Amino acid sequence: MTKTLPKLVLSASRDIPFSQLVLSQKNVRRVKAGLSIEDLAEDIYRRTLLQSINVRPMLDADGTETGMFEVPAGGRRFRALQLLVKTKRMAKDQPVPCVVRDAGIAEEDSLAENVMRVALHPLDQFRAFSALIEAGLSEEDIAARFFVSVSTVRQRLRLASVSPTLLEIYGEDGITLEQLMAFSVTDNHARQEQVWEQVNQGHHVPAYHIRRLLTEDAISASDRRVRFVGIDAYTEAGGYVMRDLFSSDEDGWLQDPALVELLVSEKLSELAQEIGAEGWKWVEAAVDLPYGCERGKRRIVGTTVPLTDDEQARRDVLVEEYDRIGDDYGDGSDLPDEVDARLTAIDAELTALNSRPTVYDPDDMSRAGVFISLTHDGRLRIDCGYVRPEDEPIAEGQNYGTSEANADVSDGPTGTVAGQAAQTGGDDDEDEAIKPLPDRLVSELTAERTLALRDALANTPQAAFLALLHALVLSVFRPHGTHGCVQIGLTQAWLGNVAPNLRESVWSQSIQARHEHWGERLPDEPQPLWDALAAMPQDEQIALLAHCVSHGVNALFEPSKGYDGRISAHGVAQRIAAADALAAVVGLDMAEAGWTPTVDNYLGRVTKPRIIEAVREAKGDATAALIEHLKKGDMAREAERLLSGTGWLPEPLRLPVIEADEAEIADLPDFLADEAEQADAGDAFAIAAE
Repeated sequence: MTKTLPKLVLSASRDIPFSQLVLSQKNVRRVKAGLSIEDLAEDIYRRTLLQSINVRPMLDADGTETGMFEVPAGGRRFRALQLLVKTKRMAKDQPVPCVVRDAGIAEEDSLAENVMRVALHPLDQFRAFSALIEAGLSEEDIAARFFVSVSTVRQRLRLASVSPTLLEIYGEDGITLEQLMAFSVTDNHARQEQVWEQVNQGHHVPAYHIRRLLTEDAISASDRRVRFVGIDAYTEAGGYVMRDLFSSDEDGWLQDPALVELLVSEKLSELAQEIGAEGWKWVEAAVDLPYGCERGKRRIVGTTVPLTDDEQARRDVLVEEYDRIGDDYGDGSDLPDEVDARLTAIDAELTALNSRPTVYDPDDMSRAGVFISLTHDGRLRIDCGYVRPEDEPIAEGQNYGTSEANADVSDGPTGTVAGQAAQTGGDDDEDEAIKPLPDRLVSELTAERTLALRDALANTPQAAFLALLHALVLSVFRPHGTHGCVQIGLTQAWLGNVAPNLRESVWSQSIQARHEHWGERLPDEPQPLWDALAAMPQDEQIALLAHCVSHGVNALFEPSKGYDGRISAHGVAQRIAAADALAAVVGLDMAEAGWTPTVDNYLGRVTKPRIIEAVREAKGDATAALIEHLKKGDMAREAERLLSGTGWLPEPLRLPVIEADEAEIADLPDFLADEAEQADAGDAFAIAAE
């Protein structure tokens, strides 16, 4: 016979005057969390009490009800009502809806009421906020009424841009809130659903990966071109900025790259006209000027405008005030806001006074020009005062000319470098075979290595002296034999635009700063220059020699089509081998020097097997397996993150181990070979991280 279960009997509900309620000490909530009592009181005052309070009758020693009731669950509501009574916004005897419990453990009721409570699902919150917006409330009104930030309301309402299909999947816990928020970067529902179909087979797809897929054809707001023109100018011109729930007003992705390029071009042209109107003969402006564009041009020197008497007096007053504040608060105590603001204002004014403009002679300006470009962070870079050889004043009986042998770099179908096999035809990204690197990419990588090698050699004077001696020995003892990488006669390899942003690289800036330092010290005329060099201490002579020799370094790979009047493939291979030996002497490790693989400089330029191979070499098979399922673009971006800080280098940037019997010194005369072996014995070969 089936046993009948007892029927549920709900606790009685009744209105009890607030004056008869007492807060129980059996309430399990002791830690303050969530909405404050003040905010809750305001909410109850606005819309009354929405949830009854759990109470129990209080008994005397004989077990008789006293007429008072304790509140074991609902203590925050009780305190809010108590605050309303205290502020005279509610009567003491105001009836309060209560659920009266006669049995059970009070702590159990309190725990159940708090633990069994489920927070409102964000999707339901979004729908509720949307309904309130449709009812006429503003975002600020909703934020004030529910005691949340306006940004939280906007984030929830931003979910309206997400496809209803994805919202339903989210409601069924098929997608995380973080992933859903990433989809809000675009309003294109079809594209959102397409991306979801693409990624939902993975075990865990991070939100940043979804954003990358949705914004792969857009320009990031952090791009230097966007920083240069400004997002406001872009939107005023009709451009649209995509933002997701993680983005601030300064973040996002610009969907119209052509408009960005147009705005950059127009702004650069306007600036070029303004600067040209100052009296310069020419102005060359571009986002990224080629490396070495200043080469062969004399730079004129301007005069810094001194401070006026009034400016100097003002500067003295500011410095005195700054020092006085520093003395007053020198004990390390926190500065008051007004004092900190004053120090910031003084610093800004002093910076403006100390940044003196430079003026040039009008005659010099009439034959000189200006280079304008953008730095990596979008600031304007202005290099003034370059005179082209054809614009130099020609004195009677003089004839100025230039004769530079510039090596052009071109793409070709064949090439060999550091053991790399020749290749023809295009790459198939889906081919599982690891094919040789493209010639163009090898040229770009070795162009960067050439700069780094020049910089390293300039900072190793003894090695530069040895390189010079080596080149001279080759020219005397092997005039028709081995080719070296230090091209004495100082014929500089033209790097131009072989690789992007060469002028902004750390090595280029180091070389340029050192070059300007020596240029300021050296006389222009031959005889004074000779006297100045002769008067230099030996260490300065060697340092200057190292700087000059470093400009002759050419470690650049060039695709060869045979003997067509240019260097042969054998000659290029010999040049690269000599560059390896020189890099070992100066201890150049491209990873330690600052080179790291990115999508732009390597990973986005090679095939998928090459990317996987790079991650496998740096992080192991298990890590490489994690990216094998990704598409080419996503794989490259994820590989950039994984390879960061590992020191991994592609083959053209690695320094091979040079065995003693393979070194070039074996071909030198015995007396030179002995000296070279002694010199090499003290230097450990630097092996690049693989």
